[in-house]
Amino acid sequence: MKEIWRAGNMLYPLPVVLISTRGNDGKDNLFTVAWTGTVCSDPAMLSISVRPSRYSYQALMDTGVFAVNLTTEALTFATDFCGVRSGRDYDKWAECGLTKEEAKDIPVSLVKESPVNIECKVVNSMNLGSHVMFISEVLTVHADSQYMDESGRFSFEKASPIVYSHGEYYGLGKDLGKFGFSVKKAK
Repeated sequence: MKEIWRAGNMLYPLPVVLISTRGNDGKDNLFTVAWTGTVCSDPAMLSISVRPSRYSYQALMDTGVFAVNLTTEALTFATDFCGVRSGRDYDKWAECGLTKEEAKDIPVSLVKESPVNIECKVVNSMNLGSHVMFISEVLTVHADSQYMDESGRFSFEKASPIVYSHGEYYGLGKDLGKFGFSVKKAK
């Protein structure tokens, strides 16, 4: 028997990413977002949802650009720290020992230790209540070549990505099948 709960977000697990911004003052910051997702494949677009009270919210509004830095098991501490400490009070880059790399198409630092960095330009923002959703066009993707498999495909399992679920961080488990496996004809 299932219990009935009040309406809430029970869509789990979620990707958990580090967002990098640079304010008009030139200050770089990182913050953690678990409310992110694909919006469209052509053109490539994604969204992040951010509370207006967050320190980097103003940088997003002022500049209209940010980078998504995918997280790994090795980045779990930084992912958590950047979600619970404010850039108003901490240099999160220094506190977490992260290396800055300049983005190609936007004036934002990328996390060098991240296996994938995604440069984004905001095309729309929507105030949806507690959060503002930034719908963004993907301008450039940086993929670390050390995570490529023998066929030239990016291998996420080599990167050991993490997800967020109801207050916990998890590594991903074993591969359960490729897209279309349920209808693939036997050879």
